[in-house]
Amino acid sequence: MTSKFTCITCRVAFKDADIQRQHYKADWHRYNLKRKVADLPPVTVEEFQRRVLLQREQDNLESTPINAHCKICRKSFSSQNAFENHLNSKKHKEANISLVELEESNNTPNNLNGENIYRDKIINVSADITKKQGDNPTVDDVVMQEDSDSDIEEVDSDEWDEEYKDNPIANNNCLFCSHHSRNTVKNLKHMSLEHSFFIPDVEYLVDLKGLLMYLGEKVTQGYMCLWCSEKGRSFHSSDSTKQHMVDKGHCKMLHEGETLAEYADFYDYSSSYPPDHQDNPDAEVTVPVLDDSDYQLVLPSGATIGHRSLMIYYRQNLDPKRAVSPQKKIHRLLAQYKALGWTETQREAVVRKARDIHYMKRVQSKYFTQLGVKANKFQKHFRPQVNF
Repeated sequence: MTSKFTCITCRVAFKDADIQRQHYKADWHRYNLKRKVADLPPVTVEEFQRRVLLQREQDNLESTPINAHCKICRKSFSSQNAFENHLNSKKHKEANISLVELEESNNTPNNLNGENIYRDKIINVSADITKKQGDNPTVDDVVMQEDSDSDIEEVDSDEWDEEYKDNPIANNNCLFCSHHSRNTVKNLKHMSLEHSFFIPDVEYLVDLKGLLMYLGEKVTQGYMCLWCSEKGRSFHSSDSTKQHMVDKGHCKMLHEGETLAEYADFYDYSSSYPPDHQDNPDAEVTVPVLDDSDYQLVLPSGATIGHRSLMIYYRQNLDPKRAVSPQKKIHRLLAQYKALGWTETQREAVVRKARDIHYMKRVQSKYFTQLGVKANKFQKHFRPQVNF
């Protein structure tokens, strides 16, 4: 007897409509739909389950952490695919060729022997990693065997990682030369001693790592001088940018004028704000009835009172005004700067910077508000969703 509930894509029949609807939600049906779009025949449920098991085994092998390191490019990899793709990448091959040419130009037999041993170690590491999966067929070989004639170009996964790994700060490298340090603090010490690079207003810095990563992206990806910024000449590579900063003495960070808004997210000048009624301590204080949250009242003495319904939250013994201690790295950085004769920024200059940043944020907020109002004018409110 022929059933009237069928799936044309998977070529199966069902007893009732409920089973048919459940089938449409299954992964097997979605997989056959994708094969149908690619003009491929459907697979049976047994074949689909076998491919799922192969895919899970492949995922387990790929998720197994490894410790692979390329000494030529000074990069570490946590997966075998990333390491193998790096060995086959154009950037690694060019670095390897340049290193061999440098050793050959020196005509030193010991160096050449050491280079051969060094390359053999890298090849052995690659061979050991590929040997682990030599006996296990990958799911791509089983599932996508019919798709060998397709013209889809695969993107090298190592290219996705190079954008982050090219940042010198991520590898504790100097922003202005190829010097490598053990940690961030020693890297900053090297840049201070060798290139006279000091972070301005470091006592008000709240995100040291984020600021350094941003500076590294400006140099290695934006090809911009830290002092000239966008107003200076343009460069075509990070090496030319570094050479310009070293030659011109621009190994310093511009932190004044319009660039204050650029680095505003990494600083906090709230501690430099002048207190209210500093000139007249006896002046009357206008206390608002409620704060912005409309849940609590701040008395002139500084005590905070709230509604009894929120008693469970006030009993948590949490101080909302507790100060967050600065990071240890910033303390160590301050100690290094002071040892080199660095002095803190004068309070008047800090107050001016804080006032400028506050004004820029107000202008930016006003601009975004106006932009949002203009965008909302194009929205037709209360429009009918269904026209009967």
